Amino acid sequence: MNLKTFLAVLTVFSLTACSTSFLKYDKEEQLKKIEEFDEAVTIVKPSEPAEAPAATEAGKTPAETAPVAATPTPTPAPVTAKTKTATKKTTTKPKKNAKTAVKSEPEVTRRQPDIEDDAGFNGRRPLQDPFRVGEEVVHDVHYFKVSAGELRLKVEPFSMVNNRKSYTFAIEIKTSSLFSTFYSVQDRVETFVDYEDLVPRVFQLHVKESGQLREAKMLFDTEKNMATFWEKKVTKDHGEEEKKEQWEILPYTQNVYSAIYYMRLFQWEPGKEISFRVANDKENLVFSGKALRREVLDTKLGPMKAIVIQPNIVLKGKFKPIGDNFIWLSDDDRKYILRIESKIKIGTLISEVVSINPGKP
Repeated sequence: MNLKTFLAVLTVFSLTACSTSFLKYDKEEQLKKIEEFDEAVTIVKPSEPAEAPAATEAGKTPAETAPVAATPTPTPAPVTAKTKTATKKTTTKPKKNAKTAVKSEPEVTRRQPDIEDDAGFNGRRPLQDPFRVGEEVVHDVHYFKVSAGELRLKVEPFSMVNNRKSYTFAIEIKTSSLFSTFYSVQDRVETFVDYEDLVPRVFQLHVKESGQLREAKMLFDTEKNMATFWEKKVTKDHGEEEKKEQWEILPYTQNVYSAIYYMRLFQWEPGKEISFRVANDKENLVFSGKALRREVLDTKLGPMKAIVIQPNIVLKGKFKPIGDNFIWLSDDDRKYILRIESKIKIGTLISEVVSINPGKP
């Protein structure tokens, strides 16, 4: 999968297939077992999913239905004898005749990596977290004004990934009944993003289509700066295939699935360009998005204020335009993905919001 495919709503529907059902394979469960990944990664999910509020009513904006989350309060460190002694020393009054030293302000270090904009952040954490457990944004994906399928962008309950609290972001796509007569798609990807440093450690992709069944998993080892990708699939034309890839990555790198959530953390303004690192398919890229304008987007939920982003990539230091692709973010604290537009070989593929569950505050 490449970055342009991701921007085209993570899949391009094929109109050339003739199957009306999913590929049958008697060893389907074995595809899900990738022993090397399972030995390296432990994922613990909550037993019960959190209940989400009702979807946004037509005519109301997400900002009217979803309060802004408070910045998490850090847990104070335990007070020890050593801590008390140090506190006592620092509160001792200086002698009257002694020259009082001027206290220097703590050095302000820029948020890392330095290619990223740091407005609205305290270190790696955003001052306002746009994500709520239970959030679900549903899109209708259409092609030549015909509904091709449904895209769901979800924020599921927090998971523990190798004993670290992680966001669980899920993307699901399913073809409509009309398009399923040509080609059936029922795909899901989960990407787990560390709560503290906002780096995706793991993703798991499950592909169930007329022409293929596929399981893919990726691990970002942030200590060694190494990405490992595993894939097992079966196709009509080539049967069973397996693949493993490894390559070095740079710190604070996103994957192609976490990127669509990560861009919501930034403060977009017309004319502003924002960049961050993305690793995919043995390549280290830089996502470069430019905010073009603000506009009021006409949606099935009514008029919604939006800001239009044009994404591109930088590969090996060279700017690589990826065609006429545009993303509309809601112009509020939540930065919902409202619309994705991608020119393909014939026509334009459009994914547009039809409902929003804001999630629990």
